[in-house]
Amino acid sequence: QVQLVESGGGLVQPGGSLRLSCAASGSIFSISAMGWYRQAPGKQRELVARITSDGYANYVDSMKGRFTISRDNAKNTVYLQMNSLKPEDTAVYYCNLRLHTREWWGQGTQVTVSS
Repeated sequence: QVQLVESGGGLVQPGGSLRLSCAASGSIFSISAMGWYRQAPGKQRELVARITSDGYANYVDSMKGRFTISRDNAKNTVYLQMNSLKPEDTAVYYCNLRLHTREWWGQGTQVTVSS
């Protein structure tokens, strides 16, 4: 069984930065693709960034240049560095692990960008 635990969310001013972490239990992390998604109030969950098991990252265009996804397979952890945050980045951010046809989700961490 896989469990994902996100951390690092909080309240930040516009233009600020946050780093989210997602720690995974189990033994499949290093061979799994990882992703960060977000869901704002009243909106559907959307992809933010994904990273393959061997470290290839891809981003939604609107996040390119501001967000960076990375992973540390030794720590079973994936990160999302978020810079130049905007009020429209306010959402619950979810971690996702995908292996073949199965996927798991974390419980989410709230990010609020406000002055």
